Amino acid sequence: MDQVYGPGFSAGVQGGHDPFTDETVNYLFAQVWGRPGLSVRDRRLLTLGVAATVGRPELVQIIATGGLVNDELTPDQLREAVLHLAVYTGWCKATATHAGVTAAVEAHTAGKGHSADGAHTADRGHTGDGAHTAKEQTR
Repeated sequence: MDQVYGPGFSAGVQGGHDPFTDETVNYLFAQVWGRPGLSVRDRRLLTLGVAATVGRPELVQIIATGGLVNDELTPDQLREAVLHLAVYTGWCKATATHAGVTAAVEAHTAGKGHSADGAHTADRGHTGDGAHTAKEQTR
């Protein structure tokens, strides 16, 4: 769970040791998210699409936060995903998706030395000669 949503996430999971929580941890996160063939980032984008489709901004926020914390998605990429999903899920559901992404971006960037575009001020993804780092090129 922590690999998917960031360090310490599993400590905040409610429910303790009931069958549903146990299967969520042992099956969903250990077996499904851990399978080869798709990266965690790929799985996150697919899951973001599902959460957008059902119009659940609180799930979108959790998914988006995981992408931000794990440095897999930038705020701008998440905002672009909202626009892309709006066409497929409908504008009303995209409003809920936008609310979840906005909440995740604001919480993630608050007090962390990030600029308005979500880039870390100490690491803007540039090499200094105008070229982008490999990490920035994949974003």
